[in-house]
Amino acid sequence: YWTEYMELFDSHDRFYQLVKQPDSEYVTKDDFLPFIEELLNSHPGLEFLSNHAEFQEKYAITVITRIFYVVNSHTHNGKITARQIRRSDLLSSFQTVDEEEDINKVTQYFSYEHFYVLYCRFWELDSDRDYRITREDLLKYAEHSLSHTIVDRIFDAAPRPFTNDSSPPPTAAETPENDESTNNHRDYLSYEDFIFFMLSEEDKANEISVRYWFTCIDVDGDNKLNNMEMRSFYAVQLDRMQCLGHEIVPFEDMLCQMIDMIKPAHQDYLIVSDFLQLECAQVSGALFDALFNLNKYMQFEQRDPFMERQKREDEFDSDWDRFACIDYTRLAMEEEAREEEAMEIDWVTVEEDDDDDDMGDEFSSLGLGGASEAPF
Repeated sequence: YWTEYMELFDSHDRFYQLVKQPDSEYVTKDDFLPFIEELLNSHPGLEFLSNHAEFQEKYAITVITRIFYVVNSHTHNGKITARQIRRSDLLSSFQTVDEEEDINKVTQYFSYEHFYVLYCRFWELDSDRDYRITREDLLKYAEHSLSHTIVDRIFDAAPRPFTNDSSPPPTAAETPENDESTNNHRDYLSYEDFIFFMLSEEDKANEISVRYWFTCIDVDGDNKLNNMEMRSFYAVQLDRMQCLGHEIVPFEDMLCQMIDMIKPAHQDYLIVSDFLQLECAQVSGALFDALFNLNKYMQFEQRDPFMERQKREDEFDSDWDRFACIDYTRLAMEEEAREEEAMEIDWVTVEEDDDDDDMGDEFSSLGLGGASEAPF
């Protein structure tokens, strides 16, 4: 084995040869499972999950999906090649998690806190517990911050993991009226699909998320965002501004501001490379927020220059790392408050009825509010 598969290769190719199946030319999601299972069994930072098989499975799914989100970013076909591994930080991340005892310091792929945030957000939206997010569910994300127009596009056109179909779905004219099989997988978001969405939504300052949202806004699929497309998305935002009592920002004013920041190569339309210019990478995502996330757009309009400077100088490597840290703290505080409330209820119940010794266990088993049903 060493002579045939290892000796002649460098570290990246050895990793590739080790993970993939012997007769395959690429790595699939199932190929990572034995390695993540070993991590769960041996890493001290994940020891507390040892008696919770369901959440070990969800952690493994989260790690693997995050790997494909980054490493398989240009194709999203569920097949990682040797070249993609070489161009990524995957090998170094595996080496780091093997050496680092604090799992949460390995923010790329393996952080338990990041898994916690992703899974709890999914759990909060999945009210019927079928592990599927519908359009109505997704509209509730982040206090209804997304427009219904972008939610429809997320379901109809956004990139999804582990699929060979990277082309846009057929139009109504191309699909037989009674053929429901073509787009059944587009009727809901799986947990893996939701991970792709959330990573893209909470960090728009990287190429992967830019391409994700560009695909959603580019309705005609010509790889250009023109004024007509952007105006149609922004019209929904204008209605929401009016209904919620916000100051109305006309489309022309918004677009002029964004064009001044992004400085596209062409004045009549934008292309992906316009968003990826080094000098505007941190602000180009504001255009996407303006088109479909009213809460974030209002925050951008009312931003404090001092706070923006603090963000640029803080410890976080990305907007996602910053968001995950803040949201994990929020979720942990909510969980702590629920536990304190449960203890108070249990104490009062015991005082009222000393004979009911099992009441505390019953309250504990209730979960008290969704996300707390997880062993966190």
